[in-house]
Amino acid sequence: MSRFASRREFLRDLGLSAAALPFVLNLPSLAFANQGQRKQRLVVLFSPNGVIPKNFWPDEEGPLAAFKPILAPLEPYRDRTLVLNGVCDKIQGDGDNHMRGIGCLLTGTELFPGNIQGGSHTPAGWASGLSIDQEIKNFLQATPESRTRFGSLEFGVMVPDRADTWTRMSYAGPNKPIAPVDDPYQMFGKLYGRLRDQATLRSVLDDLQGDLNKVKTLVSAADRQLLEEHATFVREMETELQSAGDLTLNHPVPELDPGIKEENDNMPTISRMQVELLVNSFANDFARVATYQITNSVGQAKMRWIGIDEGHHELSHEPDSNETAVDKLTRINTWYCEQLAYLVKRLAETPEPGGQGSLLDNTTVVWTNELGQGNSHTLNNIPFVMVGNGLNFEMGRSLKYNKVPHNRLLLSLAHAFGHRLERFGNPDHCGDGPLDKLTA
Repeated sequence: MSRFASRREFLRDLGLSAAALPFVLNLPSLAFANQGQRKQRLVVLFSPNGVIPKNFWPDEEGPLAAFKPILAPLEPYRDRTLVLNGVCDKIQGDGDNHMRGIGCLLTGTELFPGNIQGGSHTPAGWASGLSIDQEIKNFLQATPESRTRFGSLEFGVMVPDRADTWTRMSYAGPNKPIAPVDDPYQMFGKLYGRLRDQATLRSVLDDLQGDLNKVKTLVSAADRQLLEEHATFVREMETELQSAGDLTLNHPVPELDPGIKEENDNMPTISRMQVELLVNSFANDFARVATYQITNSVGQAKMRWIGIDEGHHELSHEPDSNETAVDKLTRINTWYCEQLAYLVKRLAETPEPGGQGSLLDNTTVVWTNELGQGNSHTLNNIPFVMVGNGLNFEMGRSLKYNKVPHNRLLLSLAHAFGHRLERFGNPDHCGDGPLDKLTA
């Protein structure tokens, strides 16, 4: 009998519940987690409708000397940030640029023909391949040392309930979009497997506390601290969820209209709650890959909390000469960057369980978009900003490429996990392999 099996039976004999096992099995002093192998992690964070180039891109290639206004929230993490300019989505075929922008963003391959009509282009359907987050997840799940309970988690903030090409960026395979979970309560229930309905919320802590107490005397002092932190987190999340009944997503569910107006004044609170759940899921080794999708392609967020009443998408169509719109779009994208900065902050201040440093030392967050700029709908210069040290890239720099296919960046992400793919997505855009200049 293997050491893992005997320990699992040992814990089973203690009578631990299914809710406690996923956390307890990864406590370092019980040797369930593989402490000899570094736990690399990836998050892909999406926000829509392009950026304002002059207020986003660094002027020079090389060391990051300063940030433009949109990236200013990342100033505390400048030495851990990598900005990639000149990476382009070269995928052609059916669908408008918003559709191909998000549907091909992580898949690197064409959309199937379909009946979803967008813009002035031909209609299209779902993407014709799996996405790189799922490719990396499958690679990690194939090895016992890197296998986790969920493999990947898909978080959302105000993503419409409708299922169409504009609302999905992760794919389990051709024609297999993965819907992000944009209700923190639903994600909380998924992570802990005990909750059924907010109206009948019971205390997960009550269910877990006895199990955690059984284990306390069997683990190291450091793991006892982890147990206390875990219990505290569950207690705080329950309190917040129980007191936040009005935060349940009640946004309208349109048919296929990408310009639908949504009431989303709770977005800042929901975003923070999802970040806390994401960080906690990494700390507990529930998954090592995550996506974090804020609204959707053609997203119409109305950021009234920063004094903007117009929808994001409608503003993004304004010409560069409209200085008022440029200012508002800069503030909108700065708010999105603030969500990235908050996620990075929480990763940086969370110790790596059973390892050295913080979660950010072993995690890279990739912030991206379906367009380079909203009013031109260009798929050139897609924003790609990386923060964190999980992929062993040389950080603290701005890199400029000459219109390279983004498939090469997707290959680079896989290679950073030791997954030596020769091609990903459309092979015509993979000929030169992973991007150069990413490592020293």
